[in-house]
Amino acid sequence: MSDQVQEILDVPREFVKDGLQFINRCQKPDKKEFLKISQAVGVGFLIMGAVGYFVKLVHIPLNGILVGGA
Repeated sequence: MSDQVQEILDVPREFVKDGLQFINRCQKPDKKEFLKISQAVGVGFLIMGAVGYFVKLVHIPLNGILVGGA
């Protein structure tokens, strides 16, 4: 019985231990790295916005033709 309780208590301890190791190894990005990440995210936003705009641009006339023609 005591072994089972010990086993159950070991799981959260291991989780906390692994989490603390991860946090301690992490570091804040420097200015150069931060700017690179920000640029990549910005380009992603622009590309996804352009794709969404293009899909909407094509969808509205297509929908009008399909619904109007029926």
